[in-house]
Amino acid sequence: MAILSGARTVRKVACDHRQSILAFSTGKNAVAAYLAIRDSFTEIYPYYLYLVPELEFVEEQLDLYERQFNFKITRLPHPALYQMLSAHVFQPPSNISVIDKANLVNFDFADIRRMMCRKFNLPPNTPVANGTRVEHSSKQRLSMQRHGSIVKSQCQYYPVWDWKKGDLLRCFKQNNIRLGSDYRVFGCSFDSLDLRFLLPVKELYPKDYRKILEYFPLCDLEIYRWECANGKR
Repeated sequence: MAILSGARTVRKVACDHRQSILAFSTGKNAVAAYLAIRDSFTEIYPYYLYLVPELEFVEEQLDLYERQFNFKITRLPHPALYQMLSAHVFQPPSNISVIDKANLVNFDFADIRRMMCRKFNLPPNTPVANGTRVEHSSKQRLSMQRHGSIVKSQCQYYPVWDWKKGDLLRCFKQNNIRLGSDYRVFGCSFDSLDLRFLLPVKELYPKDYRKILEYFPLCDLEIYRWECANGKR
């Protein structure tokens, strides 16, 4: 598939589909992707993939965007959640046998798209808009060169792949967009359980940090190592 501009990508996909699914991470690129496609489809179905369910600071951001864009975001588990549990990440020995007996099912993004299609009674080939941009990522640029801006085999397309930072800023200003608290707290959207995120969550959202520990009890070790290395212990 040829590489089309982001705008031409949207027009091409909209010629073949009346509806679109949207991978909505709450990040600025996902917000831009929604703004880029919202006038081209009769319905858009966003979903958010959580690493830990029902974190309050995450829910506050999802609520912000739902009110701002007047849509409903479907909450679903991220494949990484089940993968980390199955791999015993941040788990004490006492949890291992319980997790293994649970026989957690492996699933991927293709399964998520199919689930969204079933949930909303969409055609089985309904595409997913992905907010990936290639401006500062050689890896993503190489992928775009190989697969194009519309990947029919994965029912996926990239409406803002060619947007620069200036394009984002202009679009957000024109549409009076408010971004969630992630950028103020982390400098990016919350997408991992490493020190970059765990330390601010523990300091600013202690209730949510306790929720994280319910699923990954040994996350505290990340912070403990940092405290030891920085003379905090």
